[in-house]
Amino acid sequence: MIFNRRRVSVRPISELTEGESLRITEKIDDRDLLLYLGLTNDSNPLYIQHDFARAAGYESPVVPAVMLTGIVFSSLSKHLPGPGARVLEQHIRFPEAARHESTLTFRLEINSIQPEEGFILVRVDGEDEGGRVVMEGEVKVAVPVLLEREAEISALGEA
Repeated sequence: MIFNRRRVSVRPISELTEGESLRITEKIDDRDLLLYLGLTNDSNPLYIQHDFARAAGYESPVVPAVMLTGIVFSSLSKHLPGPGARVLEQHIRFPEAARHESTLTFRLEINSIQPEEGFILVRVDGEDEGGRVVMEGEVKVAVPVLLEREAEISALGEA
């Protein structure tokens, strides 16, 4: 957990490379969905009620798109490029609905690095265990400018 660390490593934009990628696998369970519903007060029965989802033409309840986006944004801020990253823009499609209890695999890949402007473009693809594409697009991510070229920055005040 980030709060257990006093300092975090920040990768400067000069250390990132085009083509660098990250693969994340997540199992979506009822606990995740209930946490989402509780945090957002989103009461769409499509997300939790099996009978409603079937009546609406789905095999089972679907995963809210914002949860998929959250998994990706979390991966950007933790891993690629890492702490200090900030999403500036997103262009994402959700061609197929992700289903409850599915195992999703996300691939993030740096497509472009713009060091002068301080951002990178990251290609995002997500699919379920059956190969159905549940997410695809691109995210523009600001990479933090390091003051005095420090590679580590205090996360919770003075170290």
